[in-house]
Amino acid sequence: MAEQREIGFGVVGLGMGKHHAWAITNAKGARLVAVCDVDAERLNQVMAQYGCRGYAAYRDLLADEDVEVAAICTPTGMHVDMALEAIALGKHLIVEKPVDVRLDKIERLIEAGRNAGVKMQAIFQSRTVPLHRRMKEAMDGGRLGKLIGVHAMLPWYRKQTYYEGSHGSWKGTWAMDGGGSLMNQGVHTVDLMQWLVGRVRSVMGAFGVYAHEIESEDTSVAALKFENGALGTLSTTTCAYPGLPQTILIYGERGTICVEEGELKIWKIQGEREGEEEQEMLRLYGPKRKEEGEGVSSDPMAVGASGHQGEVEDLVEAIRTDREPYISIESAKHAVEIVQAIYESGRTGREVVIGE
Repeated sequence: MAEQREIGFGVVGLGMGKHHAWAITNAKGARLVAVCDVDAERLNQVMAQYGCRGYAAYRDLLADEDVEVAAICTPTGMHVDMALEAIALGKHLIVEKPVDVRLDKIERLIEAGRNAGVKMQAIFQSRTVPLHRRMKEAMDGGRLGKLIGVHAMLPWYRKQTYYEGSHGSWKGTWAMDGGGSLMNQGVHTVDLMQWLVGRVRSVMGAFGVYAHEIESEDTSVAALKFENGALGTLSTTTCAYPGLPQTILIYGERGTICVEEGELKIWKIQGEREGEEEQEMLRLYGPKRKEEGEGVSSDPMAVGASGHQGEVEDLVEAIRTDREPYISIESAKHAVEIVQAIYESGRTGREVVIGE
């Protein structure tokens, strides 16, 4: 059987885009054709590392006929505008999280992509983590019984310098970042909560700036009511020195699951195999010794690229087999809805029902 040709990718925005370049290079069926950035130093570094073409102008990247997929890793407020340019030329898409800062723009992107018949993948790599997928199987199978509590905490830390300079000044702004600790750092946690448990019906939220000189917030809290009746809490910050692990706790009538930064802490589900299953899950996904060093809780560039690689490979297969990607743009929209509702609640002091 003849080997299928590789799909050509181009990456724009070489901050987080560096991880995309690595993921594409290592993904089966994908080829890194070109990269794009207005920063010549960044551009030349990545070009030299991967031996690919480089463009200072996005329109030149899109004009490259070998680029079949555009991976958009620029500031969030630019995502949909750049994605629409790519769609107009028939390019498929990978869009970094969150899809954009405005829901109306995300809806326009969904419609444009559907009309153009292109494949569009959103980056929410937490959904690809094996432990998280086992958790979703348990949720979807009703193994915890009626869900009662869904609680998430993201106590991270960012220095003031993170928000400064030519590559940081867009962060913590409403127009380009869509917010701060909640929209930028916390949106992964928000998406993971709604993906595991189900849609959120309403929120009550509060937020503020406490330890940084930025336009948007560096700390947020929210109470959530899920459509399935569960109650939840969410807290995010970039003020918790030196940066502590993300924690998610979910419990229902028949069991409890707790995860800390991708490591299983508790897996207690009533049944004949309760103890045996717990030990099996802890053996597979429990705490492991890690090399010393900073993690993503304090270093934003410490994020791994293996999840991105899986998403690239999934998009390649979606293009080849004409199916929807595993993480579609449409499925990534609800996380932005939740975040925006929390901000609205914080500004008005009222409970906000999503969709009204």
